[in-house]
Amino acid sequence: MMNKVFMDELDKFVVVFIGDILVYSATVEEHEHHLRIVLEKLRQNKLYAKFSKCEFWLEEIAFLGHILTVEGVAINPTKIESVKEWEQPRNVTDIQSFLGLAGYYCRFIKNFSKIAKPMTNLLKKTEEFDWTPECEQSFQTLKEKLTTMPNERVIAYASRQLKEHEQCYPTHDLELDTVMHALKIWRHYLIGNKC
Repeated sequence: MMNKVFMDELDKFVVVFIGDILVYSATVEEHEHHLRIVLEKLRQNKLYAKFSKCEFWLEEIAFLGHILTVEGVAINPTKIESVKEWEQPRNVTDIQSFLGLAGYYCRFIKNFSKIAKPMTNLLKKTEEFDWTPECEQSFQTLKEKLTTMPNERVIAYASRQLKEHEQCYPTHDLELDTVMHALKIWRHYLIGNKC
C-alpha cells in the first residue's frame, strides 16, 4: 500500500519499509519541500501517523541495522560490537549464524562471496568440517570489513558464487547471467526509469 502511495517519490527522496517512511534530502529547503509532499500524500490517502512515533529534521537516524548520516551509511555500532566479539566458528551451525549476519550487510562488502568462499565450502554436505587457515583468514577479513566504513561512495556491491553447473557455462552465458542477476537485485533502481 505505502509503496503504491509513494511510487513517484520512492528512491528519489522516500524509502518505505513496512510502516516506516524515511524522507531524505540534500538541503534544508529541499527537505521542507519533500516533507510537505509526503504529508500531503498521507492526507490525500487518509493515512495517519502517530505523532509520538514521528521524528523530524534529524541529521542521523538508525534504520534497518544501519546509521544514516549526512556523511553516508554506516553499520549500527551495536552490530559492530557483536561482530568484533564473535568467536571462531566451531561447527556448521556457527558458520551459518555468522554468514547470516554478514550476509545481511553483503552489499556493503566488495567481493563478499569470494571472501566468504572458504567458509561457505564447509556448508556443503560433502565437506567435512575442517577449519583451515583459509577459513580463519576469510572469517577475520569479513569481521574487519563488517566493522569498518568503506572509503568509496558506493550504492551497493553484488556478488555470488557460481553454482556447480554454472561453472561449465561458456563466457557469454556467464556474462548474460551477470546482467540478469544485476537487473534482478537492483530492479528497484530501474523501475520507472528508462535505461
